Amino acid sequence: MQKVAPKTIGLIAGNGQYPLIFAGKARERGHRVVAVAVRGETESGIEELADKVHWIEVTDLERLTEYLKSEGVTDVVMAGQIKHKKLFSGFKPDPALAFILATAPDKRADTLLKAVAKYLARKGLTLLSSKTYLSDLIPSRGVLTRRNPSPEQEADIRFGFELAKKVSALDVGQAVAVKAKAVVAVEAMEGTDDMIRRAFQVAGPGIVIVKVSKAKQDVRFDVPCIGLKTVQALADAQTGVLAIEAGETLILERERVLCEADTRGVCIVAV
Repeated sequence: MQKVAPKTIGLIAGNGQYPLIFAGKARERGHRVVAVAVRGETESGIEELADKVHWIEVTDLERLTEYLKSEGVTDVVMAGQIKHKKLFSGFKPDPALAFILATAPDKRADTLLKAVAKYLARKGLTLLSSKTYLSDLIPSRGVLTRRNPSPEQEADIRFGFELAKKVSALDVGQAVAVKAKAVVAVEAMEGTDDMIRRAFQVAGPGIVIVKVSKAKQDVRFDVPCIGLKTVQALADAQTGVLAIEAGETLILERERVLCEADTRGVCIVAV
């Protein structure tokens, strides 16, 4: 019987644990993983989990496509965030990325990533869902920790969920901080963890954080997720409750995250 060669899948690796977890899951399924990692963003651990790693600068869109094509890649997964604020810190894009930035109607993350996806498609690279191989990390509805939200916190969750959905539809951010049905902070370019810290400085302990998906979420590059650092930020800010959208949000390192939440008295609920 002829042995079938493993499928090669490309990984555009951003920061955090997300790309590392994806690489591990893909290899468990027998795939060969070729990662393009971004200097200053991607964790060095990607070297141990991917079969091949090419390192680039955040500005190297042309080099990214060349590396993937040279490895015979056609299917690509984008996992992990690239900090949007890099656009304002001495950013010098290559010609392909410069063209996208010059012709984009605005500089929102959604706008730029969709333009990048079109560029990749023209080069014969298809972006798959960022949820690929990670369905076991997406919780269904219910309280996920030992601690339950109080009636007052449940009211804040309902209030915050509706608000977060409206904010996310504008591609501003995917999370809000509320307290006693008052808006404390809205996530923007800084990300959820920094928003939590900012909200604590404004309103002190007892804040409720609500994180949702967009109404028209493009799952190729924009999936809401939380991880260990999120729980640590919540605990440090004496934030009692995090509500995430059920069926849409990834919990990276799920067992560790929920164990840490229980240890530090944080309630996580999927709604």
